[in-house]
Order: sequence, then structure tokens, then C-alpha cells
Amino acid sequence: MQISGFGMTDVGCKRDKNEDSYLINTDCELYVVADGMGGHLGGEIASKLAITTIDEAMISLMHDPEMTLQANLEIKSGDYKSYLKYAISVASTKIFERASRDPTLHGMGTTVVAALFKNDRIYFANVGDSRCYLIRGGKIKQLTQDHSLVNEQLKAGIISLADVKSHRLKNIITRSVGFQEDVDIDVTEKTVKTGDKYLLCTDGLTNMVSNDGLLDIAAAKGPREACRDLIELANRNGGEDNITVVIVEALAANNLPTMDEPTEGI
Repeated sequence: MQISGFGMTDVGCKRDKNEDSYLINTDCELYVVADGMGGHLGGEIASKLAITTIDEAMISLMHDPEMTLQANLEIKSGDYKSYLKYAISVASTKIFERASRDPTLHGMGTTVVAALFKNDRIYFANVGDSRCYLIRGGKIKQLTQDHSLVNEQLKAGIISLADVKSHRLKNIITRSVGFQEDVDIDVTEKTVKTGDKYLLCTDGLTNMVSNDGLLDIAAAKGPREACRDLIELANRNGGEDNITVVIVEALAANNLPTMDEPTEGI
């Protein structure tokens, strides 16, 4: 599989500092976005610590699947869903321990959304409300589920989809990496098709740009131009938060199905 990706981050129009971080590791075919929170410096530290820890853990697992793991865990070589879950778990422990040593960082944490490409599959994981979208055949689909109070109320039928954007509790998340030592992580896999685009982003983008807006730009442009234009659009619409976006495109390769070949639907 041949893929191409690009990422950008921006402080937005209303914030003094950028607490988002992102990772592009082309050797491991790993892409990660994190949105930090907590304390004067906590959010920035949490997101950066998550990114670096996940990167280090995944590199170690890729090069030495038989390595000794924390908590005496055992992971089979090539079990990429477990690789992602382990790396994010290690990040959560490190962030929690850092906050425990420094009272000024108490309560810090971060969202994480990660995508790993291997063979003809994408393995994606998330904690919090940063998202992964699939753009395929002129349509866009959110692949991850938000771990947020608003999404729980939506699924329970307490509020409607129309209420979500303006809900006063829309920024409250129910899971984060590092707020507690242990974290519950969603991990899924999906078949990749030639021409697919995968968009990873923080809520600084999705709160400012509709799904139609995401689709119009990401479908029509390459990853670099699309990242730039999406951030510009989010800022034109208010730029109320930090904005981070990573876009990965699956290019033509012999082992990838085309858009016309049957795999899982969008």
C-alpha cells in the first residue's frame, strides 16, 4: 500500500497558545492527533507527551514485537489493534504520573485519535472527541465515536442532532488520555481502497466546519492544500479553538481494491 499524508496545526483566533499536537511517522505509517486540556501548561504538555510516547511505543513494537511490555502484557506480532491500544495506554500512564508529581499539572489530559496503515488495512483508535473521517466516492463518514457528554445524550435520545452544535456542554468529554492512569480505548480496523482519504482532526475544526465543508475541500484537493484550506475556513468561521488536521490519501497500489470493488461500505 502506498499512502501520502500531511498535517497542520493552528492556534486559531481566540486562544493564546496551541494545546494541540500531531504526529506523522511515515516509516511506521502512523498518524496521530491530540487535543490537550488542563491547567496553565497542562494541555500542551499532555498532548505532546501523548504524541511522543505513542510514537516511541509503536516504533519499539514494530522493530521488536517480542519486547518486554509494561504490566507484563503479551501482544502477538502483527496484532496492530493491540499495538495501538498498548501505545495509548502507556501514554496515559506517563501523563498521569507526570501530573501526580507536579500539582500545577493536576487533572491534565488529552484526546487522541490515531491511524495506522498496514497492508490493505487501516487500524484506528480514539479517546475523547478528536475524530477520524473517511472520504470515499464523494461521501464523508465519521469512523470514530465521540466520547463526550453531548454524544451520550444524543445516543440516549435526550437531545437531537440539531441541538449538538449549540449545546452549552458540548466541550465536556467523558474519556481522556492521562486524566486517569487507565483508559478505555476504542480500536477498529477497515479495508482501505485506492483513492480513500482519511481525515484526523481536533474539535477546533469540526466545531467550525460542517461535514459538507470538510468533504468539499478534502475531496477536491491534495492533503497539503486541503489541510491549509480547512484551517483557513475554520478561522474564517470564528476560529474559537486550536485547529489541527491530518489528511492521509491511499494512492494506487497493486494490493488495494479500487472504488468499484466490493469491500465494507462507507
